[in-house]
Amino acid sequence: MTKQEAQAVLDKIVAQVFGYKNPLTLEQFQEKFAFDVRLPQQVTDAIDGSVTWAQSTNPVKFVKQDNARGLEIAGASEETDYLRPARPLNAIEDILAAWEEINYTTTERNTDSINVSESDVIKYSENVFRSQDINGCKNVLFSDGVHGCEFVAACQRSGDATFCIRIEDSGECTNSFGISWSGRITNCFMMHDTSDMQDSMFCTNISGKRFCIANMQYEEAEYRRIRDVVARWLLTN
Repeated sequence: MTKQEAQAVLDKIVAQVFGYKNPLTLEQFQEKFAFDVRLPQQVTDAIDGSVTWAQSTNPVKFVKQDNARGLEIAGASEETDYLRPARPLNAIEDILAAWEEINYTTTERNTDSINVSESDVIKYSENVFRSQDINGCKNVLFSDGVHGCEFVAACQRSGDATFCIRIEDSGECTNSFGISWSGRITNCFMMHDTSDMQDSMFCTNISGKRFCIANMQYEEAEYRRIRDVVARWLLTN
């Protein structure tokens, strides 16, 4: 996924969630809204020296998934089914030395996924940028641990969301921003521990309401006026 493609997805998400043209670049969005999301980090492929992306930077040596497939190292080859000639291992030092020769951590791992870049541990997904632990999703940016989602950005540990930004530990959310520990949320901003909410903002521990702000009921016209103020504030760079 190119940066231009990722920007186009971001523009579409922001326009849908906030109702305004996206004023933010990818870098500005990441700094503003994904600053606390666990994302893949840039490392170096030990085989060809190229840039690659890993979920964890604890290992010492990295290799891209494409380079790891059929990797010929330390005497292994396709002819030997990538097994190396056995040699005596008499002490723990011998064992650790042998391990060090082939101890590469695979990066940019994906299973049955397409158009993925700067990401790691991606399964059955399409159009993913700078994300990790993504399963069964499409059009995902700057996210960690999401499944069954489409057009989401800066989301964590959530599922079954569409057109959402900063969804955490939540499910079944649509056209919403800043949702945590909530479910079945539509057209909402900044909600915590709520359910079955629609067109509401800044609510906590409440369910089954519409046009509420900070757990207070408003008429639709007044709610939409205030919502516009909030949307503009949230998009201020």
